[in-house]
Amino acid sequence: MMASSSQQTEFTPTTPARSLGGSTAPVRAGSFPLDVHSASAGAFSPALFGSSSVAFSHHAVAPPPGLVNYGTSGTPAFRSVEIDEKAGRMKHMRRSVLTTARMIQFQLGPRGFKPAMLTLTYRDVDGWQRRHISDLLQRIRHWLARRGYAFPYVWVAELQQRGALHYHVLLWLPRGLTLPKPDKQGWWPHGHTRIEWARNAVGYLVKYVSKFDSDAQLPKGARLHGGGGLDQFGRQVRRWFNLPAWLKPFAGIGDQYVRIQRVGLVERSTGVCVQSPWRVSFSGGRLVATELFRYVGGILDIAGPYSRLDALHGAAC
Repeated sequence: MMASSSQQTEFTPTTPARSLGGSTAPVRAGSFPLDVHSASAGAFSPALFGSSSVAFSHHAVAPPPGLVNYGTSGTPAFRSVEIDEKAGRMKHMRRSVLTTARMIQFQLGPRGFKPAMLTLTYRDVDGWQRRHISDLLQRIRHWLARRGYAFPYVWVAELQQRGALHYHVLLWLPRGLTLPKPDKQGWWPHGHTRIEWARNAVGYLVKYVSKFDSDAQLPKGARLHGGGGLDQFGRQVRRWFNLPAWLKPFAGIGDQYVRIQRVGLVERSTGVCVQSPWRVSFSGGRLVATELFRYVGGILDIAGPYSRLDALHGAAC
């Protein structure tokens, strides 16, 4: 479908889905009841909006991180980009780790907790096993639980120059409580541990995630990062930050989208269904994504990135 002279066309697929809230307008795959007053101004005019349709537009913009421009002379109306899978994976890791750390700090507030950085190293280059990090975290969790405290944490893996894996674990401890060294306690018999107080918790993580080498060959089955201790609200925010960029304006912080084959992404509670505007294919041995259309506007009563965090936090507690 080609865009009109105003560079806008209505996109209304016919796959039926549940209606949104109390609206009488049908909700279709890739089609929403829209609030034209909340539509973004500027390049995208809401003039063509209907109550059950989504306008889309083709405008040249810079590709997001992990994507590079990939010209297609035969389809000038569309935008194609070559997917850099490693860069995309690193971007997701950094976003998830930093969001987890920030939400833990938001969750704890001024409660008298101090962040500490725990570094775990291996004695042997090939000493890594899948359960080592989870076993260590479980022992710390039990140690804190016996003292009446939860265990908020986030960790990242790093490959040393000698080829051995090691971990950086950022954890928050109540003031006045010091964690014993895991290697001395027998919690980490695989090598050496070091604990230091972190004045700038998020800054420590930025340091480690920014220098991670996307070409590093981790042991098979090794994870890049992990985290725990978030409340329901914190998990919702982290999930929203990890949504595709095109979906965020249509997703509330508490929404849960699931992928249904040959249908699209469906929100569990409302049945709202959306289809990705991107189609992925192989071209010349490269993985290429082509943007077929662009959503404009939003969904009624969905604030997306403008959701009120204080109200949501109160509802989740």
